[in-house]
Amino acid sequence: MFKKILLVLMAAAAPLMAKEGVVQCGNLIYAGTKTSRCFSDEFLSTVQQKTSINTARRFRAVRLDNEELFRFPFIVMTGEGNFTLTPHERENLKKYVESGGFLLASAGCSSEEWDKAFRREMQSIFGDGALKNIPLSHPIFSTVFPITSLKAGKKPTKGYLEGISLNDKLVIVYSADGLNDSSNSRNCCCCGGSELGNALEINANILSYALLR
Repeated sequence: MFKKILLVLMAAAAPLMAKEGVVQCGNLIYAGTKTSRCFSDEFLSTVQQKTSINTARRFRAVRLDNEELFRFPFIVMTGEGNFTLTPHERENLKKYVESGGFLLASAGCSSEEWDKAFRREMQSIFGDGALKNIPLSHPIFSTVFPITSLKAGKKPTKGYLEGISLNDKLVIVYSADGLNDSSNSRNCCCCGGSELGNALEINANILSYALLR
């Protein structure tokens, strides 16, 4: 049943899917030259192993201001420090999630500057109060792995994720603590932040939810 439902949804979302039913996930280049390279793609392999979802095992870089964005059903966005999106990037992101795309965003190394910038941009695009706390009873915490808590990394975490919904469905999930899973990321680290210790399992759940909502 899981596989049949997925195939129907993949057919309906054809413009956002890779060829031959393989789900290709993107990592964003945004605000000119800022990249999302320090976000582990290990959860893509986990989803393929634990479910019938056929995922490409590596991210593909994609610019937020490019029409190629709409080929990806799922994208990640991370970084450190302040940033400002261009008007076209804001317009593209809004259109992307309204068209069925899903964004997973994470403050790299729990960067307070990046957190402030992300919140400012989400407010600019989606309005005041769009980011809301996601309760642990939400389906994203049970699609693949049963998540009962957000495990602390090096420092205590806030204990919650936040998200933006359209038509009662999450289209953006955000962690100010960090979901980068840097322990599985090549040449990247979390330097003393409060990155979540069970990020891999949480990310696998979020991807599965995004493709089945």
